[in-house]
Amino acid sequence: MNPEKPLIRVRALGKRFGEGCIRCKGVTDPEAASNRCPRCGTIHALSGVSFDVYPNEALGVVGESGSGKSTLVRLLHFEWTADRGSFHIHRRAVTGPMTETFFNGDEYSYNLLDISPFQKRQIRNALMGIVYQNPNLGLRMQVSSGGNIAERLIAAGFRRIGTMRERAGGLLEKTEIPVARMDEAPSRFSGGMQQRVQIAKALSNNPLILFLDEVTTGLDLSVQARVLDLIRSLKDELKLSMLVVSHDLGVIRLLCQRTLVMKSGCVVESGLTDQILEDPQHRYTQLLVSSRL
Repeated sequence: MNPEKPLIRVRALGKRFGEGCIRCKGVTDPEAASNRCPRCGTIHALSGVSFDVYPNEALGVVGESGSGKSTLVRLLHFEWTADRGSFHIHRRAVTGPMTETFFNGDEYSYNLLDISPFQKRQIRNALMGIVYQNPNLGLRMQVSSGGNIAERLIAAGFRRIGTMRERAGGLLEKTEIPVARMDEAPSRFSGGMQQRVQIAKALSNNPLILFLDEVTTGLDLSVQARVLDLIRSLKDELKLSMLVVSHDLGVIRLLCQRTLVMKSGCVVESGLTDQILEDPQHRYTQLLVSSRL
């Protein structure tokens, strides 16, 4: 176990789509066939999910389609609103005026799920990066690659055009995009190159946490390998903390030190990645691992 205190602490996170009813409980848990209530139709996308992310750690989240993996990312990235739970960051992650805004002399921030939409944008722009499965969600395809990165830099507080252009060029070079193509739109790039532009954009604000949501799905195997090698090398070089969502156990094994296994919106097993994949304890994890062999 990492002796340091968690950089991010999430407790009892919950999200449902629908009003819910008295019959929901007991028919939407991991032992049931579905997280959809047969009576009222409410989908319990997340139910009481808790975990920590430590400095320089990659935490994996695996599970079948509909298990709640992507919902988890959308809630923590403030794209959707959680129904319940708490999300805290450690004081060491924040400097400057934001310290006064989000801390009151405590070691951990206020519950970030309860702050205003404006404050959530502040946190997201300053401390978070995200790479989506579909590059269309993370990039403006008709804007130049450098322009995409500049938009992110402006949101993070950069103002000088020369500084932004220099940083964009450096990030594109680091993610293996020729700097000579900085003024080209991502729509002219291959899928693998689009993902690398997304990674460059996500890293532009030196994020506290990088969310990776099925980043290799849909890519050719050779391209997947290059993207994963790039992510792993950048993690080591930049000392990144990451939350890696994937249905691909190979991705999780390559990138993540610890792993959560999700089913029907709940965490059914967690632990060191090698332990989860080599000696799974929960029968769902056993089925998941055996089906990938």
